[in-house]
Amino acid sequence: MIDRIVEKALDGEDVLTPDEIAALFDAPLFSWESARIIAAGREKASRACDAKAEVHAQLGLNLAPCPGNCLFCSFAACNGVFEHAVELPVEEVIRQARQFESDGANAVFLMATAQYPFERFVDVASEVRRNLCEETVLVANFGDMSVEQAAKLKDAGFAGVYHALRLGEGRDTKLNPDTRVQTMRNVREAGLSLGTCLEPVGNEHTTEELVEKTIVTRDVQPCYSGAARRIPVPNTRLAKFGVTSEARMAHIIAVVRLALGYDVPGNCTHEPNVIGCAAGANLLWAETGSNPRDTQEKTEDARGMTVPQCREVLAEAEWEVLEGPSAFYGGAREEIMATVAK
Repeated sequence: MIDRIVEKALDGEDVLTPDEIAALFDAPLFSWESARIIAAGREKASRACDAKAEVHAQLGLNLAPCPGNCLFCSFAACNGVFEHAVELPVEEVIRQARQFESDGANAVFLMATAQYPFERFVDVASEVRRNLCEETVLVANFGDMSVEQAAKLKDAGFAGVYHALRLGEGRDTKLNPDTRVQTMRNVREAGLSLGTCLEPVGNEHTTEELVEKTIVTRDVQPCYSGAARRIPVPNTRLAKFGVTSEARMAHIIAVVRLALGYDVPGNCTHEPNVIGCAAGANLLWAETGSNPRDTQEKTEDARGMTVPQCREVLAEAEWEVLEGPSAFYGGAREEIMATVAK
């Protein structure tokens, strides 16, 4: 049965059903079925992106105790990691963004906590945009927003937005799942590309929930999806579930890739690891500034990796890294689709 589902996914003519996706998730790790899934995930990823992986770079603008209280996040007020608000000066944001650009990042992300003022975010982004090369792709990682706000991000020079309906949304967070999904629709309606992901994966998540959220990532028509594991914040409620292994995540990454169509060129994983990239992850992130998986104010001094380090991870997984602006955003995406169609 697994072979039939895999061949259907590689053919790409019909979408996988929920039962078929569940069967892929449930294949035993280290079995021949899992090996087939992982090999097929890499094959489909390579076809979808014209065999070119990418490194994007994310810069956290601020950190502060956040009332969203996502239990998996170090910013959550209830987790007590950060007690005071800290914001990077605009000059430092520009410096770090230009460093990412100089290092060869295919896109630069600006991230802020949920309570960061939207207009402030737009103002900072506009300054950053003016100081980057015209062709550099700028992406926003922000909270929920209206269509009008998404349009303002586009006017400020953003090509896309990262947003997700997280695993445990509404249970492990105080955010409304319907609002999260509506924001993704708003981003697309405003003419921005949408990136999303199956995250943050924990050992307690059921196949049913993994399937449900995978289908959500497919239905919102993203330019990339993928899967990322949860990094537990020490001494918090979710820490007891531990960390999903990179081996298990590789299987999950491959399943997500197979569940989505060739119209989705990107398949991310986080944090960067070789086995995930070997299984079909073709997008990694370098990070500086604040990081919701880190307990240090400057993640570049702790968990965050650099652009060159991410490129090395992809090279170890035998990926060629794209040179220049991201092909997951804008007109280059149509060129990739034309290649797949041939």
